[in-house]
Amino acid sequence: YYLLFVFPGCRLLAVELTSSNTKPVVQEFQSVELSCIIKSTVTLSPRIEWKKIRDGETSYVFFDNKMQGDFATRAEILSRTSLVIKNTTRMDTATYRCEVAAPSDTKTIDEINIQLTVQVKPVTPRCIVPKAIPVGKTAALHCHENEGYPKSTYSWYRNSEPLSPDTRSNAKLQNSSYTINPTTGTLVFHAVHKGDTGRYSCIATNDAGFAKCEEQEMEVYDLNIGGIIGGVLVVLAVLVLITFGICCAYRRGYFANSKETAESYKAPAKPDGVNYIRTDDEGDFRHKSSFVI
Repeated sequence: YYLLFVFPGCRLLAVELTSSNTKPVVQEFQSVELSCIIKSTVTLSPRIEWKKIRDGETSYVFFDNKMQGDFATRAEILSRTSLVIKNTTRMDTATYRCEVAAPSDTKTIDEINIQLTVQVKPVTPRCIVPKAIPVGKTAALHCHENEGYPKSTYSWYRNSEPLSPDTRSNAKLQNSSYTINPTTGTLVFHAVHKGDTGRYSCIATNDAGFAKCEEQEMEVYDLNIGGIIGGVLVVLAVLVLITFGICCAYRRGYFANSKETAESYKAPAKPDGVNYIRTDDEGDFRHKSSFVI
């Protein structure tokens, strides 16, 4: 703060900074001014520096009368000490420190922190809706997006009508049994009924705007126990008939191996000591005897 001490024949001054807004908020891609004003100083040319503090790391924004890093193309100093950032991004959300050094003042250095928040609109959320659920079962619908800042909250709609967190407040929803978590975007039906059939959509909302996913159909159907049992019996009956037919075919020899039949025939063996040779003149085999001594 500004300090003024009065002594006989002596006046002491200290450099003092102030700001018109220490917590500016801006939407992404817009410009913002970080206000830093020298309220008092006797130094004609004080040294001005800006630093950015994000996630515990400190980096220069304005140093040695020059913009640093990516700020060189999208930032400038206004009115000697204030900082203007153009085309802000979500990465600009941080604490910015304005430091002024005034060598001619009794207190030579002062600083002020500016907390900048860059808001980001939500992107289209990803919605997961089951296509078909049997009556009486539990169903969970999910909605989420991770781009928006501040974090989005979620609301669900059925057939374009909002689903109230309190089912008792709407006569159409009194037969429904569900829970909505606006923070996680989860809609859970504890026991669905036919009236829960419909087109479901979700909207993600934050201070910068909102985004909606496309409607998805969810059908709630009756579980036909009799039909299921009948279908199982039909399948079993078909399997029994197929098995019976195969057994009968085996018994009647329809599946006999043709290779075994061919192998059952054996060519007559040649007598010992007899060779059969064929000549071109005879065109047939002739007998040649050989003797074993």
